Amino acid sequence: MLISWNVTKRCNLYCAHCYRDSGPHASVERQLTTGEGLRLIDEIAEAGFKMIIFSGGEPLLREDLPELVAHAKTRGMRAAMGSNGTLLTAEKARELKVAGLAGAAISLDSASPEHHDRFRGDSGSWEKAVDGIRHALDADLKVQINMTITEHNAGDFAAMTDLAVELGVQALHPFFLVPTGRGKSIEEDALKKGRYYQTLRQILSRQKNSPIEIKPTCAPQFMPLSRDMELNLRFSRGCLAGVSYCCVLPDGEVNICPYLPVSAGNVRERPFHEIWRESNLFQDLRDYTKYEGTCGACGDVGICGGCRARSYYYSGGNLLAEEPWCYKRENKDEERICQ
Repeated sequence: MLISWNVTKRCNLYCAHCYRDSGPHASVERQLTTGEGLRLIDEIAEAGFKMIIFSGGEPLLREDLPELVAHAKTRGMRAAMGSNGTLLTAEKARELKVAGLAGAAISLDSASPEHHDRFRGDSGSWEKAVDGIRHALDADLKVQINMTITEHNAGDFAAMTDLAVELGVQALHPFFLVPTGRGKSIEEDALKKGRYYQTLRQILSRQKNSPIEIKPTCAPQFMPLSRDMELNLRFSRGCLAGVSYCCVLPDGEVNICPYLPVSAGNVRERPFHEIWRESNLFQDLRDYTKYEGTCGACGDVGICGGCRARSYYYSGGNLLAEEPWCYKRENKDEERICQ
C-alpha cells in the first residue's frame, strides 16, 4: 500500500493543470506542523502502509522535509518525493538521500522545453527540472519522470521515452489529465474516448521494447489491455483509490486520491489508521459490487476499477459511477476505434 501526503500547498511554479491549485502565494496557515506530521507518519505506519510519497505543492519548500523523511524510514516505510525538480540542488539531493529518501518522481511533460515551460508557467523550468533529475541520480536516488499527457503533447511520448532512457532514469509514468483543481479549466485538452485508447495502446506497445518501466497513470484500463497484449507487468490493479492508496492534504484532510476531492475525514480530528480502516467511503470503494454501470458489470473490475476521479467529475459527483471513457461501454463505434 502507498500513500501521498501533500505536505504543503505552496509551490514555486503555477502550473496550468495543478490538482491542488498550488502556487507561490498559496496559504500555509493551516498546513500540518512538524509535530503533527510526525504523528501522522506514525499513524500511517500503524495502518500498514509500506510507501509514503511526500508531495505538494512543492515539498522542497518545507524546511522539515529531511526530518519527515527520516522519521518515515525509522517506521519501516519507503519514502519518495513528488517534485517539479526545479529546486532540487545537488546538496539537497544528497541531504535527502542521507535522511532516507529512496527516490524522486520529477515532473517533465515534454522533450520540448517550450511546451514544458509553457505548461508549467515558467521559462527555464524544463532545464531546471532536467538538472534536478541529474542531481537526484548523482545522489543515488531512483528517479521516475511524471509526464502529464494531454492533446497537446501526446504525440511527444516517443521522444520523451527516448529522453528518459538517455537521462538514465528508472521509470516514466505518463499521467492522463483528470479535470480537477485548475485542470478543470483545461478539460478540453484531456484525452477522450478513441484518442484515449489509441494513446494508451501506443504507450503499452512502447513498454514491450523499453529498458525502463512505463506505467500509465489515471488510465486504469492499462491493466486489462496489458493482459490482452501479453505484457508481464508488476502491477495488480489500475485504480488504487481507496483500495490500497489515498492521500492526505496539507491541512490533514484525507482524500480518496489527489484527483478526487472527497474527504473521508481529517487526521486532526481522528487518527489516520481509523479513517483508513473504517471510513464508509473507503469501504464502498473496496466493495466492487457497489460500482455502477459498465464498471459494476465488468469482469475486469478487480484489476481495473475505472478511474474513480474521472467517474466522479463526469458524473457530477458520483465516485462509484462508470468510467466515462471505457471501451466496454455500449457505444460500439468507440470500441472499434480503440481496437
